[in-house]
Amino acid sequence: MPALDRMLRATERGAFPGLRRRTWKWGYTFLSLVWRQPWRFLNYGHVPEGPPFPLAAADEADRPFIGLYHQALDGLAVEGARVLEVGCGHGGGAAWVARHFAPAAMVAVDRSPGTLSRARKLNAPAPNLDYRIGDAEALPFPDASFDILLNIESSHCYGSMNRFVAEAARVLRPGGHLCWADMRSPAMLPALDASFAAQPLELLAETRLNAGVLAALDAVEEAKAREVSRYGLLRPVLREFTGMQGSVLRKALGEGEVLYLARRYRKLASA
Repeated sequence: MPALDRMLRATERGAFPGLRRRTWKWGYTFLSLVWRQPWRFLNYGHVPEGPPFPLAAADEADRPFIGLYHQALDGLAVEGARVLEVGCGHGGGAAWVARHFAPAAMVAVDRSPGTLSRARKLNAPAPNLDYRIGDAEALPFPDASFDILLNIESSHCYGSMNRFVAEAARVLRPGGHLCWADMRSPAMLPALDASFAAQPLELLAETRLNAGVLAALDAVEEAKAREVSRYGLLRPVLREFTGMQGSVLRKALGEGEVLYLARRYRKLASA
């Protein structure tokens, strides 16, 4: 746990931002190149308690991962909206939003060209879906370009949370929504709160997702184990990276030493 806590704390306070950003970019690019399973999602997933939410039969295999997107957008007016996902990974979430909600535009950005190449191959094209290279800390869009911004399990990779939140607030129209979900240690919450409080964003809701994330990890454990078994000396690293049983991060999520939080913000109309 100490090594994980140091990594998360370094992310939050901005220590070695250039090195950290390059390391995460290389890691996801490498995973996109070698991972044989056609997984369209790189997040840990979320299986909520209670009755399952409606899902097309073709998407059932990805239910554990789609759960993070469902909880983020549940109750929002997405149809006809302009939606941006920052840190889209293999693009499965953006593709599901484009198909399921029929937004006017679903734009998905990621810093890794290899990851985006994989996203385009794994997901069927749609007229309202666009994958682009983009930096979360310097988004390539004009002010007030989007109605909804999604950021799912990506911000722990950034060099500066302050810069990301400022960029997110900038590209949202007044009244638009920022839907954020990611992991932090409890000691990091004051700095996280300060990053959001520095921008014209009103917190509407916060939910702790640890139980649902652990349920999702359990649901895909067997499939991950089959894939990871192929990688010889890399197996321990991949088990940690993917949050498999016995990993430090999974244990920390179970014991509450790392919190998986989901928040929804609204950009103030006066901003």
